[in-house]
Amino acid sequence: MSRMTRGTQVPARWRLLACGFFLMASCGVAAAADAGIVDVHALPQLEGAVEDTSRPDPYRVEYRVPTPQAVTSQAVRKLLSTEGWVPYVLPLEEKSTTLKFKKGRQGLSVHFTQALGRPDQSVVYYTTDRIYSNVPFPDGASDLVFDGTRPYLGCIAPGALDATSDFYTSQMEAIGWRKLSAETAARWTNASLDETVPNGVRAFYDHPEGDTTQFYKQKPVMLTLTRRDDGRTNVDIRIAPFVAPADLNADSDVAGLPRPNPTKSARGLGSASSNKREMSAAAMAELPAVLAFYHREFAARGWQEDGSAPLAPGDDVALKISNAEETGVLRLGRKYDFTMVNLTAQLKESALAARAKAKKEADEKFMRDAEAMAKQVIAADEARRKVQAAALSDAPLNTLADSKTPVPLPETAEGVKFEGNDGHLEFSSTSSVKALTAFYRASLKPAGWKEQPSVINQPNMAMMEFSKSGKSISMTVMQMGPKVNVRADGSGLVMAAAKPMATTEVQAKSSEPLKPDPESQLPVPTQRSSTSLATTKMPGSETPFRRELAASIPAPLGDVLAFYRAELSKLGWQEKADGATVSAERAQIDFTSPQGPAVLKLGRAKGETTVSLAQKNPDAAVKADIMPKPGQARLMLGNIGAKEASLTINKQTVKIAAGAGGPQSPKGPMLDLPPGTYQYALRMPGRPAHTETLTVAAGDAWGLMVGPTGEVLPLQMY
Repeated sequence: MSRMTRGTQVPARWRLLACGFFLMASCGVAAAADAGIVDVHALPQLEGAVEDTSRPDPYRVEYRVPTPQAVTSQAVRKLLSTEGWVPYVLPLEEKSTTLKFKKGRQGLSVHFTQALGRPDQSVVYYTTDRIYSNVPFPDGASDLVFDGTRPYLGCIAPGALDATSDFYTSQMEAIGWRKLSAETAARWTNASLDETVPNGVRAFYDHPEGDTTQFYKQKPVMLTLTRRDDGRTNVDIRIAPFVAPADLNADSDVAGLPRPNPTKSARGLGSASSNKREMSAAAMAELPAVLAFYHREFAARGWQEDGSAPLAPGDDVALKISNAEETGVLRLGRKYDFTMVNLTAQLKESALAARAKAKKEADEKFMRDAEAMAKQVIAADEARRKVQAAALSDAPLNTLADSKTPVPLPETAEGVKFEGNDGHLEFSSTSSVKALTAFYRASLKPAGWKEQPSVINQPNMAMMEFSKSGKSISMTVMQMGPKVNVRADGSGLVMAAAKPMATTEVQAKSSEPLKPDPESQLPVPTQRSSTSLATTKMPGSETPFRRELAASIPAPLGDVLAFYRAELSKLGWQEKADGATVSAERAQIDFTSPQGPAVLKLGRAKGETTVSLAQKNPDAAVKADIMPKPGQARLMLGNIGAKEASLTINKQTVKIAAGAGGPQSPKGPMLDLPPGTYQYALRMPGRPAHTETLTVAAGDAWGLMVGPTGEVLPLQMY
């Protein structure tokens, strides 16, 4: 493919085209301010490119071309190479589809995607790379492996040893490196500058601080050149071994196995409780330091070393290890400037049998305990039902005066909900199932309603079917705890333009004192139309971080507020005067409870008073490590999906591994945020970004759990 002039074939109106050129020109000026950053807008693009100018970015360019991804990748490599950009690969990322290029002290990343729904088209992304530690590439070098953050360089120079040595002597000095002197090297223990290399040469360089090449502070490097049989020269540049860490600390375990720090990458299979587990890592240290780390860790963890194991390809060290339950093998080898670690452990046959026996016994005990608990719960429930049923009144019922429903209501009806458009009636009562069924049979029969026989007619539940002139009513009367719930549906209850009875009910019940429900964990009146109680706690813990009661009460706000002030005072809650707001339509009062801070919020909706009563437990939050910092809010992230997700909020992007915050990995990433309202964006592979808004207050802890399909479930934890 031939090179094209930037801007060709960009389909846009003249005004948009002018804006596009203006944006690209502006981006070019901004990028040029830093000579270490390439102006990606000035780079060549493939023929037929259509650039996306919808989101101008001085450090990134995106354009589409009419060729498949595989063809596009090769064409871009060729196009940039003709412009002097040298391709290389990162250590341990040889199979990456992202192309990496270097030109002088500038870096460039290029990656590709298939155009949406068009396998015959692909999208190219140019992104700037900053090279923090620059070293020269020989002209025409092959097999280039480079990392500009340490630095590391491995390649094959086309020239002979002497010519390559002369090249590095001049070029290292040209970009600010200098030969390391014995006086400078004396600051490091065991620094030796007189090492000889069979069939090659070795030199050490450092980079003085405060030079004009805008380098970041550099560690000394070691250059090794060796002569090849084909006349070319092997080149290796890496951090000098005498400045590498000698005493390694332990990082977090992987699969329950020790990992040294620092490591470039690590992965694990299994967990500490698995029958077989494995840990692999690329340690950024010399092999003797890594081996010393494992000698120390094995001794501290009760493992013994049982001699050498057969060496596999790439191994320099292979050790057999064992403890009371497991056997394993540690393998160490060198690749690039890493010490490659592979540690496996497997349960012994005796331990497998012991675990199987213990699991069987635990399962059997769990089933016995569960069965006993179920019997206790059933017996307790049955006893409670009998006590509650005995408290219900069998007394004959009179009709409630001024009822607006098509069928009469008993005088003990509470929390009446009537929806005439849908033909639905529901209420609760302190009368028994027997009294309520007798009331309706006695009141509906004289009105011409005929009852159909029903097989369900028990002391705690009855069903009745009535019909009249082609209309019907189905009624279910069921004991629900200390009260009986009555539910009726059918065409006989339909009333045109009927309105809900909430307002009438509030007026009818407003003079009735609100009574606390003795079975509720947080105070709530028995006269309520709905209620729910939510608690948040760690798996396996019985102590919640936060409890929240929500309810809707058919009573004036003033009555509900008086109820809660009285009931909360009985529980030892103390009202805070600061910040309290009370009006006819809403109220908010902060409390100090024996367990921790609490807040009561009241409002009005649909003729009823809404209640939100939340209580926090700081001790439980601190123990679970979810307590926010003073004046901050904490955000805990989880992912129950099968793919890694990333979440961007407050200019921070956090990767959330699959399973994080779930049963296998309870602790996911956490962020501390100042109070405020934030917009966050969730991204998952193969799905469009999902954007939502979250408001957090000081002292709050929120959980954001990523679902399997990419949705985000917010939950206030504390």
